[in-house]
Amino acid sequence: MGKKAVTLMPQTQTILETVGEQIKMARLRRKISVELVASRAGISRATLWAVEKGSPSVSIGIYAAILHSLNNMDKDLLFIAKDDNLGRKLQDLDLPVRKRAPQKRGADDGKR
Repeated sequence: MGKKAVTLMPQTQTILETVGEQIKMARLRRKISVELVASRAGISRATLWAVEKGSPSVSIGIYAAILHSLNNMDKDLLFIAKDDNLGRKLQDLDLPVRKRAPQKRGADDGKR
């Protein structure tokens, strides 16, 4: 059974190609061969080349394995959507609004 075709928006494809190029440049700056990265990540050289070209059919787990093989760069994945300003604004809009402020306790309440 062949792989299922993935349809992406052009902007998303461009982002994947940029990520692939950045992964390739990180590998080259470290002077690590395709064979070594593929071996460390437990993938084939062809899969690594597909990532470096920005193929949308490669799983994110493989991207993580490749980044890990480049000296623990997989921790960079923790920055994805970390500062989600739009999401936070939408969340704030959906927060319930209290009709009135809670009653204040008296001076002797809760001190017993």
